[in-house]
Amino acid sequence: MNKQPIFLQPVFQERIWGGQKLHTDYDYDVPFEKTGEAWVISAHPNGPSTITNGMLKGKTLKDAWEEHGELFNKKKETDEEYPLLVKMLDANDDLSVQVHPDDQFAREIEGQPYGKTECWYVLEAEPGAELILGHHAVTREELEKMMDSGQWGDLLQRVPVTAGDFFYVPSGTIHAIGKGIVILETQQSSDITYRVYDYDRTDAKGEKRELHLERAKQVTTVPHQPAHTEQEERVNGGLTEKRLVEADYFCVAHWQLDGSVSRKLTEDFLQVSVISGQAELTAGEESYHLEKGMHFILPHQTGEYSLDGSAQFVVSWTP
Repeated sequence: MNKQPIFLQPVFQERIWGGQKLHTDYDYDVPFEKTGEAWVISAHPNGPSTITNGMLKGKTLKDAWEEHGELFNKKKETDEEYPLLVKMLDANDDLSVQVHPDDQFAREIEGQPYGKTECWYVLEAEPGAELILGHHAVTREELEKMMDSGQWGDLLQRVPVTAGDFFYVPSGTIHAIGKGIVILETQQSSDITYRVYDYDRTDAKGEKRELHLERAKQVTTVPHQPAHTEQEERVNGGLTEKRLVEADYFCVAHWQLDGSVSRKLTEDFLQVSVISGQAELTAGEESYHLEKGMHFILPHQTGEYSLDGSAQFVVSWTP
């Protein structure tokens, strides 16, 4: 059991801005007309993924973390919750402009173990697509004044995007994913969001969604500090590895497989999302077919494993 990859079933979330691309482009059986999110590797109580194979089949990732900590090199039984969360988001419309707190604010004010630092790998982007990342205010007083007076066009920084782009979004960063973008998001396991602006949209009942301006003002980093990432690339056999970010809470890489590669797992555990193509994974003397839209975890005891095929992956682990 300890060397078997842990395959996971996504948990889908309905969102006012969601669409059908997770069905049409990734062949998921989505339950909503406006399916905005698939929580593909999650132990969060708001959407824990279910394990689909092996001795733990039918249990959630949260169960595995709590009952089989050795799979993740969990240091002690009192460790906090599973640290990471991976999502796919289909922005059929603009997401609300929002900001997330850091760990200290989350613990002291929200009573939650983690704040939310995240990052985005852009899977798809329609022509002209853009996102919001950061703001133009120089002081907190200026930020508050521009928020209170609704000067969103002057306040918010917009960035054009194309498929393959990567963005690191530390807590305290004002941000929003724009219409026509599909992303794979790696983040701390947190669901705390402070909504800053929602384009005055109304829900099915004709009501505007709640804003959280006072807390957003408290947690927003002023002035905005652009997050720079060093993207290091190396080739190992048939695998080209591009390190996208090494941060306090997670490391993320893009893998391009064209052929075969053998590796040894040295991380506590490795989260893997197949974003295109097909491959064969061999681990613990067993082989597993991989294809676009699959998500799994290589547990700590995996040891040697190999990949063969033509595929792309986004992988993540704790530092």
